[in-house]
Formats: sequence, C-alpha cells, structure tokens
Amino acid sequence: MNSITQDMRYRQSLMEHALRHGVAVTSRRMNKARSYLYFWLNRYDGTMESLRGESKRPHHHPSQHTETEIKLITDMRRRNPNLGLIELWHRLQKRGYTRRPESLYRVMRRLGMFKQEKPKKKYVPKPYEQMTHAGERVQVDVKVVPRRCRADPALNLFQYTAIDEYSRLRFLGAYPEQSTYSSADFIRKAIAWYGRRGIRIECVQTDNGVEFTNRFSAGKRDLPTLFDVTLAGEGIVHKLIRPYTPRHNGKVERSHREDQKRFYDTHSFYSLADFGGQLAAYQSRSNDLPMRPLGWLSPVEFLHRPVVQHV
Repeated sequence: MNSITQDMRYRQSLMEHALRHGVAVTSRRMNKARSYLYFWLNRYDGTMESLRGESKRPHHHPSQHTETEIKLITDMRRRNPNLGLIELWHRLQKRGYTRRPESLYRVMRRLGMFKQEKPKKKYVPKPYEQMTHAGERVQVDVKVVPRRCRADPALNLFQYTAIDEYSRLRFLGAYPEQSTYSSADFIRKAIAWYGRRGIRIECVQTDNGVEFTNRFSAGKRDLPTLFDVTLAGEGIVHKLIRPYTPRHNGKVERSHREDQKRFYDTHSFYSLADFGGQLAAYQSRSNDLPMRPLGWLSPVEFLHRPVVQHV
C-alpha cells in the first residue's frame, strides 16, 4: 500500500517541528506526549513512508489451531469435499478434534475450503421510455387514506390518482371503497377531466390489483373487470406493470409520497364529502406547484407553454 494518509502527514509535521525546536517545545505546543514523539523520531528517516502505522494485530494467538489440527482438517476435507460443516465437524471429533463448530468454520473460511459464490449478474434497468405528448400514457393507482386522518374509525376513504407521464398533470378522486366499480367510475371522470383540457388518453398503466385486473384472480383470469371494459369502450389501451415492481409505476407512487407530506400529515376528514372537497382543493394546488423534471414549471404551465419550432 503506497498511499499517504493524513496521519502520516501529521506525524511528519510533528517530526519536522521537533527536529527544529526540540521535543520539549513540540510536546507543549502540540499537546503530544514526549514518549510519542521519541517513538516516531526513532523511526523517522526523513521519508514519510517511515511514519506509516503498522497493524497491531498479533501474529500468533495462544489458542490458535495447531499445525496438527489444520492438517487433520485439510486431510478430512480433501477426502470428503461434499460434506457439510456439521457432519465434517462430527467426523473430526471422532479423530480427536476438540474445537467448536464456529472455530472450524473460521479456519475453513480462512483456508478457502468453501465454494465461492458466483457473482450475481448486475441488474441493468431498461432505458425509460420518454413520452412525447400529453395523454400518451397515464399512470393510475390508489392510496389508502391513513387511519389517523379519519375522524370516524369506521370511515373508509381511498384516493384514486391519475397522472399524465408527459406533463405530470394529476386528477384525484375520493371514494369510500377500493373496487373495480370505483376504478371504472374514476377513469370515466378522469377521461372527461383530461378531455376538457385538450388531452386524449391513449394508454392507462396500472399495477395488478384486483380493482384493476383479474390477472391473478383464481378462476376469473380471463374475465375482464369493469375497469377493463370501460377502457376498451373508450378505445384506451390498458397496460399492466410487472408484478411486485412498483417502480414501474414510479410517477404515481412518488406523487403519493408527496401527498403524504403535503396533505395527509396535516389534514383530517369527517366524511366522504369533506374528504372530496379538501382533495379537490389540494389537487388544484398541487397542479400549480413547480417541478424539477419540468424545468421548474408547474404541470399547468408546462402543458400550456409555447412550443418553439426550429426551422
């Protein structure tokens, strides 16, 4: 190891000061014991390499494995390469080995007697597909309203969210249940809401929840849900993400995390109507917040920004 550490530089400055002014002066000024200075002065030969600290690890241990024990382990392993650790230890005991299995494991690991695990193939994510216009793909998901936000413990509240991947413009809906009926009603309202803003939805992306698809429902896998039927009637493609991979629906998942900080941590709801009113006000506010992916424009500003065409 040829790297020069900060400690070595510090020791060199101490040595140069001690050689110039004396050990006593350096000890008082630098607040270092004289024994420490004399120790390094005896090793200092003018080069920084002589001030490198050495390992304090002992070379020997009074209870370390003897050469006889290591030979016994090596021979037993060579004759029985496929034995497990405990069975190997059991056979060694019959030949006079008195150590614990933990000690045997450490010695075998140090001697490289275990098979090396094959390095796992590094995960390389696919390049993200950037959208080129509003409505090309809309992510939809459901957030359960936290219990502490509900004044009545028996009150069930759910937030449905649709977010346009291109403009990040969001539409939110308040519902008392998480079902395919609520999902179908929400997507109908979302289609109309985006349509009033000049956006035609071409594709809707969701996870594999039963409120969206029967993909993992026993006995109903080939039966379309009301949500599927609604999208098909509007000519919209329904895209399902890979199972147990919420990052593929990352934009709506991230927006729910922001909702928790900006909305649910500071609000309470007394009824479905109260929740719906507060959620509508929050939707308007969140769509006016600037976002870094949009060049610090809000979704509304990004959607209506003038497009410069280069000739």
